[in-house]
Amino acid sequence: MGGTSPSYKGHRYPVEVISHCVWLYFRFPLSFREVEELMLQRGVIVSHETVRRRCLKFGQAHAAGPRRRWPRPGDKGHLDEVFIKINGERKYLWRAVDADGTVLDILVHNRRDTAAARRFFRKLLKTTGAVPQVIVTDKLRSYGAAHREVMPPAEHRSHKGLNNRAENSHQPTRQRERAMKGFRSVGAAQRFLAAFSGISPHFRPRRHLMTATEHRTEMIKRFVIWDQITGVAALTAAA
Repeated sequence: MGGTSPSYKGHRYPVEVISHCVWLYFRFPLSFREVEELMLQRGVIVSHETVRRRCLKFGQAHAAGPRRRWPRPGDKGHLDEVFIKINGERKYLWRAVDADGTVLDILVHNRRDTAAARRFFRKLLKTTGAVPQVIVTDKLRSYGAAHREVMPPAEHRSHKGLNNRAENSHQPTRQRERAMKGFRSVGAAQRFLAAFSGISPHFRPRRHLMTATEHRTEMIKRFVIWDQITGVAALTAAA
């Protein structure tokens, strides 16, 4: 499926180093300094500040690659919102997933009201390009108001017990939030989570449904795709 690799022109470090740093940071709950240490163990001297800049520059570009390869979302979307702390202040992370738990879109917002829900619905429509047949939410009234205005053709099911799939999708974010000791700004949280929600799931196949051999085979396929996305495969082929 289409898409071109990001340009690494003018960068000191080769594509293999940059892509590996981005993979480490978004795949595992590591700090920039811990990525620096892991790269040093491999004989690569790169500062934590360089790791930070490269993750900021290439994270979302690399995350777009796996998303282009995901199957089209099904006819049911699960939406949920949780609070996150940013500089000690409560903000809200809105998230939509499909029936398989694939993250469709996220929004970090200051509020948890109808205006925020309306903005998230519109963002979701722009991202997916289609109105789902069914949207499942919790009992927050803002969803109903936003649904009537933005997605009236979709059936709206509002029930706390129906939305475990969306609620469970927040768990990896909570893990990263603890490792990072919170986010510094709404913009930084949005940028990180947009990249994280594309890269991390690519390396998290549903392990409980696979044998060990099937899991290894699937992971090898996903690493091949990652090399294609980041441009490592093209560089290797040209060598």
